[in-house]
Amino acid sequence: QYTDKYRSPLGEITLASDGDHLTGLWFDGQKYFAATLSAEHQERELPIFELTKEWLDSYFMGKIPSFTLYPSGGYAFPTCGMGLIEQNTYGEVVTYKELAGEIARQKGIPSMSTQAIGGAVGHNPISIIIPANRVVGSDGSLTGYAGGIDKKRSLLTIERVPKVS
Repeated sequence: QYTDKYRSPLGEITLASDGDHLTGLWFDGQKYFAATLSAEHQERELPIFELTKEWLDSYFMGKIPSFTLYPSGGYAFPTCGMGLIEQNTYGEVVTYKELAGEIARQKGIPSMSTQAIGGAVGHNPISIIIPANRVVGSDGSLTGYAGGIDKKRSLLTIERVPKVS
């Protein structure tokens, strides 16, 4: 595994890759920082890191990135909402309850725990690109972002989400 650094307006970000795909993106010091990164890795410049930095530059300038980054399929979250979060539109939010309801509907079960969704979202290994910052409480409150509520608020402000509380 390989890592690189990105200096964002909100602080240092560590990027991780298997050499071809993006496998991690964390604000330094966030909860679950580098949880999917093996102890043995080396810092290296890679094309995927350059592409990710280009995407992040655009994002932090308040622009919708003009291309989509497809992270490695090696994370275990699609059944717990990550696939749905990836589909969530720039500048819009979704609630944990809405995600739980949609997953339950897709699985043909009566309900899904919002706590399970919250746990999966909190362990999101590719912050910002898989936009867990767009998931809010049922009342619109900013809850449960591994990078911290201040960063969540800042990211939503960058995306011009109205009325972030």
